[in-house]
Amino acid sequence: MKILTIDIGTGTQDILLYDSRLNIENGFKLVLPSPTMIVHNRIREATRQKQPVLLTGVMMGGGPSAWALESHLKAGLPVYAIPSAARTLNDELEKVKRMGIQLVSEDEALRLADSTTRIEFRDLDLPAILSVFTQFGVSLSDLAAVAVAVFDHGDAPPGISDRQFRFDYLDSRLRNQASASRNNPLSSLAFLREDTPSIMTRLQAVAASAEKLDCPLVVMDTAPAAVLGATFDPLVGKRKPVIIANVGNFHTLAFRLGERPGGGTGIEGLFEHHTGEIDLPKLESLLHRLADGTLKHQDVFDDMGHGALMYSTDPMVFNSAALDVVVTGPRRSMFYSQESSGSIRPYFASPFGDMMLAGNIGLLAATADVLPDLAEPILASLSGTGGSGFAPWDA
Repeated sequence: MKILTIDIGTGTQDILLYDSRLNIENGFKLVLPSPTMIVHNRIREATRQKQPVLLTGVMMGGGPSAWALESHLKAGLPVYAIPSAARTLNDELEKVKRMGIQLVSEDEALRLADSTTRIEFRDLDLPAILSVFTQFGVSLSDLAAVAVAVFDHGDAPPGISDRQFRFDYLDSRLRNQASASRNNPLSSLAFLREDTPSIMTRLQAVAASAEKLDCPLVVMDTAPAAVLGATFDPLVGKRKPVIIANVGNFHTLAFRLGERPGGGTGIEGLFEHHTGEIDLPKLESLLHRLADGTLKHQDVFDDMGHGALMYSTDPMVFNSAALDVVVTGPRRSMFYSQESSGSIRPYFASPFGDMMLAGNIGLLAATADVLPDLAEPILASLSGTGGSGFAPWDA
């Protein structure tokens, strides 16, 4: 059984092809530029060549692509966009127009195609990924599922903060600590394509980009996927309670995990902040307050973060000799800073020997929850009892 997992971040898209015949360490993996970085470079090249840009496709991750468009407009060059692509920049299209971007219909886009540099927006480019594996003799015609993670603010109504909207959404999904049918409450943030909430427009766009896929598609939020994946580090998996922080390029999200009544993992609290708005002392303070139960939503929201949720105010006492704080993510090097108070000495999780693939491992675990018919071999592999050290594979 093969499952293709794709964790799409700001800097990279991390890809793991799970094959139940092999142990996970022998699975084929790729770390490639993220879609928004690819788009960023294409826009910059159009700016260099002084070419108008036409944006087509669907909503995708912003950041670098949006910065490149701002530079393109400042250079006095036109940007045209169909509405579905323009929502990458803002769900409210009037705000997109105020940026100087000219909205056009599909028919108008066809007429502009020959006089502009056409750039298609999409987070998920399955044909490109499949072609890479095909060039190395690996066939993906027999996939049992595809699982994709992206970060989604959601479609906040006009006048509502997208930060508050996202946290209200997280609260609504996590408050019941997930359904009894799921092994881990973090997988309550994963969905089959047909069950994706309509308010999660970026997840919806990923689903639309895979409309020709003839196997199940699972979509999930990136940071919870990384945190879930970190729990499969053999040392982390033995710890409860534990705080696991994913320090991403744009967002830092930390979950406090404990024992759920009746057994299993429960979520006791979390916070999410913009990585660019915090330094190490601030992050350590947030982690301490998450641990002792005193962290308030407004503490984070009023500091330009997304917010905090506390489901337990019972204090968790730090033990510097234990794995009380676990860190993963591309900006985890923040903890190497000399600014540290020394009160937190985190453990850097590397599930199956690879920190970069924490999100992919979380996607696998969530897929086992969302598609229970596939669960047995996945859970055997994640427990280390499935697959083999090496086995010949057929294309």
